[in-house]
Amino acid sequence: QVQLVESGGSLVQAGGSLRLSCTASGSTFSANAIGWYRQAPGKQRVLVAAISSGDFATYSDSVKGRFTVSRDNAKNTVYLQMNSLKSEDTAVYYCNVVKYNNGAYNLYNKDWGQGTQVTVSS
Repeated sequence: QVQLVESGGSLVQAGGSLRLSCTASGSTFSANAIGWYRQAPGKQRVLVAAISSGDFATYSDSVKGRFTVSRDNAKNTVYLQMNSLKSEDTAVYYCNVVKYNNGAYNLYNKDWGQGTQVTVSS
């Protein structure tokens, strides 16, 4: 089973950039699609970006054009480059294994890491 650790969160001003990292343990990392989720205070956790094992990336409308997901299988790491940050991007960001089924990515691994806090000040 793949275990994931998120890092890179910080306090940043609106319009700024951050790069989050999701580092995995386990030999099957490269075969898995990985999703980035975020959970804002008082809201549900939502998927904002995902990358397939073949490097195909998808994004939610709320981050499309501003966020870029990428992976480095040699480092067992998936990145989330976040540009033009807005106050509404403030959340705890998590990564997890996802599977593509019926036209959408769905959570596959039920266990979550601690996440990394991103706070955007306006």
